[in-house]
Amino acid sequence: MLNQEMALRQAKGSAKIIGLISDTHVPTRAREIPQKVFEVFEKVDYIIHAGDLVDLTVIDRLEQIAPVLAVYGNMDGPEIRGKLPKMNSVKVFDWKIGVMHDPGTLFGVGKMREIAKQNGFHVLVYGHTHHPNIRWEGEILFINPGSPTNPIPPFVTKPTVGLLTVFKEKISPEIVTLSL
Repeated sequence: MLNQEMALRQAKGSAKIIGLISDTHVPTRAREIPQKVFEVFEKVDYIIHAGDLVDLTVIDRLEQIAPVLAVYGNMDGPEIRGKLPKMNSVKVFDWKIGVMHDPGTLFGVGKMREIAKQNGFHVLVYGHTHHPNIRWEGEILFINPGSPTNPIPPFVTKPTVGLLTVFKEKISPEIVTLSL
């Protein structure tokens, strides 16, 4: 369903905006997705969730804004693991965007680079660390939107999400700090 919707929406504009979110941990670490996320994502064409939803209602809430592509994370139980894949991807224009909760972040960028190359990803969206990060490795973009509900001090003290503006010719990433 998501890919059909994306194909229809692509025909309508020259740039697509994708909201990036991860590590929402609803309801274990936050009662709900902060309202500020809905404000930031108000005009997005799609949303990618990089896992650790904890409850599937997170997808329901986000789908009120735009179609959602999601994967499960290490804190997601059997119900979510039964409905969502470990890795997923979508093509926007000619860019292949992959998503995985933890693509080997403990092993550095080497494992992430390997996953991106094996799957032909131009972008790899990931979560797990709760630490927002934008990193280009040659032509491949690695982006972690952080967490809108559970930043982990001392390195990250504010909640964050990401935006990816996709043009036919280029991709422009952004981390958005949520002032709650």
